[in-house]
Amino acid sequence: MKNLFNFLLLFLCFNSLGVSQGKFTIQNNKKADKINFKLINNLIIIPVKVNDVELSFILDTGVSKTIIFNYKNISDSLKMKNTEPIYLRGLGEGESVEALKSRNNIFKIGQAIKLNQDLFAVFNENINFAPRLGIPVHGIVGFDLFKDLVVEINYANRYIRLTEPNEFQYKKCKKCETLNLEFYNNKPYLNANVKIENKDITVKLLIDSGGSDALWLFEDNNLGIRHSDKYFEDFLGHGLSGSVYGKRSKIDEISFKRFIIKDANVAFPDSSSIAFAKQFKDRNGSLAGNILKRFNLIVDYQKASITLKKNTLFKHEFSYNKSGIELAHSGVRFVKEVDYKMNKNNNLIGDNSNKTYQIILDSNYKFALKPAYAIVELREESPAYRAGLKLGDIVLSINGKSTYEYTLQDLMQKFYDKEGTRIKLNVERNGTNITVYFRLENLF
Repeated sequence: MKNLFNFLLLFLCFNSLGVSQGKFTIQNNKKADKINFKLINNLIIIPVKVNDVELSFILDTGVSKTIIFNYKNISDSLKMKNTEPIYLRGLGEGESVEALKSRNNIFKIGQAIKLNQDLFAVFNENINFAPRLGIPVHGIVGFDLFKDLVVEINYANRYIRLTEPNEFQYKKCKKCETLNLEFYNNKPYLNANVKIENKDITVKLLIDSGGSDALWLFEDNNLGIRHSDKYFEDFLGHGLSGSVYGKRSKIDEISFKRFIIKDANVAFPDSSSIAFAKQFKDRNGSLAGNILKRFNLIVDYQKASITLKKNTLFKHEFSYNKSGIELAHSGVRFVKEVDYKMNKNNNLIGDNSNKTYQIILDSNYKFALKPAYAIVELREESPAYRAGLKLGDIVLSINGKSTYEYTLQDLMQKFYDKEGTRIKLNVERNGTNITVYFRLENLF
């Protein structure tokens, strides 16, 4: 009875503040709130509270449902009710995944609150973004938030601002471009122009802030959408229904009215991986984080518009992983560390007037738990592949420095360095330490 009373009291308090059960509302007089985010691998990671449990979600314009991963690990604390089994389908070559649909959850992002949020809890343990991002990530939120509020995304300063639509005021901006949005299955699309082999092509792209690449295009010979002669086969990412593979290349440019981005990265996913995505026949691909982050955005679903303004990231050079390996967090390992202690010895060395102290370094050892990083993707014929590295190898050090001294993102950034950079990796394989050397290669 006490828990029920607390819930009812909370419910009444929310209602007294004007919370609508059917949508997100902001609980302050300004009807707006600013939330800082982490930008990791071009993905926006925001703090959320689900049923008063603090979690981290990816802010993803490319999803129509709010999804929680690793449900078994947090199911007790979430106390999700009114559940029913359901199957979800997404990118990848696999089958649909099992999930639980739960109604009437309390969802809070900053001061934006919704009382009856539907959640889809996925059981598949392989669908887990945390190891590849290096921080805990529990789910994805998209349409449910964007449909209710105007969302400003400031990639440069890493914050979002949520505003109730009737309170949002547009400012005159000569340096901005506003594009119309179209919606299909609650997902936003815009029109852009790409130049491929000197041919201008108008394309319709899903706006996918939950993708870390720059641009995905679906090959179409009739339209002239195809990869150049310079490309390589690679792992592109994970979808709900499995891994996605395809070709990586470059395009001459992509433009949004006056804004032109040259020599942009592009990926052409295999047709078997995108069969589900191509249900919307007019779709030609996806616009993802490595391009989106070059703008500060105003996303306004109710006006069906998105406003772009260049930021300090606009001219950042596009780069590829030149090693051929992808790393992921793979649990922890015990690391033996020297624990130096200073011992003072008051033994008299000379006479009483010249007392000195003898300092002895006592090298004791301690064991500490440190993150372990494993090779989870390995491109054939890449520098790392030719050096003899294998899937599952645990990378202990890079260029003489222990990998646990890096974040996963800082460690991966080493593989985006200049062509010809020499890399020395010490890895553990089946209990044996192996040292390999290779140089980064630019295939373009």
